[in-house]
Amino acid sequence: MRINDLLSPESIKLGGSASDKNDVLKQMVDLMAASGKVNDKDNYLATVMAREEEGSTGFGEGIAIPHGRCKGVNAPGLAAMVLSSGVDYEALDDEPVDMLFLIAAPEGEGSVHIDILSKLSTMLMDEDFTGKLKAAKSVEEFRKIIDEAETEKDEKTAADEKAKAAQDLVADKKDGNAPLILAVTACPTGIAHTYMAAEALEKAAKAKGYLIKVETRGSGGAKNVLTDKEIAAADGIIVAADTNVPMDRFDGKKVVECHVAKGINKADELIETIASGKAPVYKAADGAKKSTEGEGEKDSIGHQIYKHLMSGVSHMLPFVVGGGILIALAFLIDGFSYDMNTLSLEERANFGSLTPLAALLKGQIGGVAFSFMLPILAGFIAMSIADRPGLAVGMVGGYIAANGTSGFLGALAAGFIAGYLVVGLKWLFDKIIPKSLDGIKPVLLYPLFGILMIGLAMIYAIEPVVGIINTALNNGLGSLSGANAILLGLILGGMMSIDMGGPFNKAAYVFGTASIAAGNFNIMAAVMIGGMVPPCAIALATIIFKKKFTASERKSGPVNFIMGLSFITEGAIPYAAADPIRVIPSCIIGSAIAGGLSMAFNCTLMAPHGGIFVFPVVGNPAMYIVALLVGTVVGAVLLGILKKNVEQE
Repeated sequence: MRINDLLSPESIKLGGSASDKNDVLKQMVDLMAASGKVNDKDNYLATVMAREEEGSTGFGEGIAIPHGRCKGVNAPGLAAMVLSSGVDYEALDDEPVDMLFLIAAPEGEGSVHIDILSKLSTMLMDEDFTGKLKAAKSVEEFRKIIDEAETEKDEKTAADEKAKAAQDLVADKKDGNAPLILAVTACPTGIAHTYMAAEALEKAAKAKGYLIKVETRGSGGAKNVLTDKEIAAADGIIVAADTNVPMDRFDGKKVVECHVAKGINKADELIETIASGKAPVYKAADGAKKSTEGEGEKDSIGHQIYKHLMSGVSHMLPFVVGGGILIALAFLIDGFSYDMNTLSLEERANFGSLTPLAALLKGQIGGVAFSFMLPILAGFIAMSIADRPGLAVGMVGGYIAANGTSGFLGALAAGFIAGYLVVGLKWLFDKIIPKSLDGIKPVLLYPLFGILMIGLAMIYAIEPVVGIINTALNNGLGSLSGANAILLGLILGGMMSIDMGGPFNKAAYVFGTASIAAGNFNIMAAVMIGGMVPPCAIALATIIFKKKFTASERKSGPVNFIMGLSFITEGAIPYAAADPIRVIPSCIIGSAIAGGLSMAFNCTLMAPHGGIFVFPVVGNPAMYIVALLVGTVVGAVLLGILKKNVEQE
């Protein structure tokens, strides 16, 4: 398969125009859909937008490669657009983007198309190639340029592979004076940035006459894997990755760790850091992943804690969302089948498991998934701190919390205690165990002593203390009424709008999901409605107060209704970034009012996500909609009052 097999003529647009990033992405999705490779445009667009929230796919030099993998795609595909004038895309080099390639990948699809797309991404590093594409006068010429360049690259790759087969990097290093540099590249999706960083590093090294080998850890798995022999002989290793990479193998070697984007844009700098011998030595035994991007770039303690927490939360959420929605559906099914007023106390206690289908969804599927929430949270917090040896120790601590009285707070404590406990064990065993016995540490010593110690700590320290706090907190939340409940709703709703996807937003959301597990369903309702208001308020304001927004903002404004109603708060970020002093306070007030009203109306929500799609499982849905409308209108009106007319700006 070749690139043009994925790139249909109807999915190419030359001389296009776009008002902003959202507009160009929507046009790109329309182009992809024109080829018949997308069966659910809304689902695919939401996936592409969500990927952009993780980090811009504009990698510089006017090029962007947005991508998405989801159920809304039925076949691998490419779409391309050349813009007559660049659009602000928040690219890594802050320059406008004037050429885009959009990638579509189905869920569960094999990796053949990934190889094709990695080839394209590396071809786009060639300025002559991109210049020819931008100058193409027709779709046919555009495709011909790609075909010729791909043929040339295939021939060169074949020659390089033939040379590589006969090349022994370790022997070459011994025979000459050139440094041997190894690298590992990886990005969250493993599609484009992984291979672009590899290409940039290889070019930078070869330009200086250095030996290099790059291991790529993409969607198709690890390729060109570094051998023990090569690692031992290397002058240093570059790890340009935004995902977890096995690091223990680099113990004692000089290592530079950085974001994958730096591997693309700062390849020369990274290569020279290794070649000059200035990179710090990596020590796997103490579990501390040092920041090696340069002197003075160390994370603050607070930011390190936040990263560890978010690692646990990000791995926990699929269990929460999937299991939680299935449990909510079980309640809905029983609600259709029974009248609560006619049920006995015992039947009410088992509500959600009264009908066979509800019992299946809640007890055997959704409940099982939901039960993994706290062990996964604690396990991946510990793994973020101490690498893989921390995972089992953290999960055991989280399991004890989940089955005890300390609950969510206990699992948080278990994750951090387990992580730093394993770090301490690594340090201790590194001092007292001979190097010859290193192999037994991860398979015997760390899990044995780690699980024993976290178990003792949880049973005799965390459970008794945190259990009392957690029980009191849940009882207090369950008994909240009147002004106290409204105040909590105001706070949580407002927190969802402070940073729209950042630490405050995530803290409120995690608190809401933990409350579901404790049976306090009104809190999650206030949290979700607080996250829905900002995009909805902005969308309404762009319609009512047109003079307050630019033409591009008005054009993309209504899209925020879709984002908001789907509980995607991040849709408001571009507007907040453009005018934070006026937009953020307006959204906070609107969200706080909606959250407070949700509590006042005693609305409940048993699903941890979904927006309007889970409204059937909302308790008191009519008043929940009223609360959403009031918060949206208040936020929109405040925007109309606070924002100045565009002409005055």
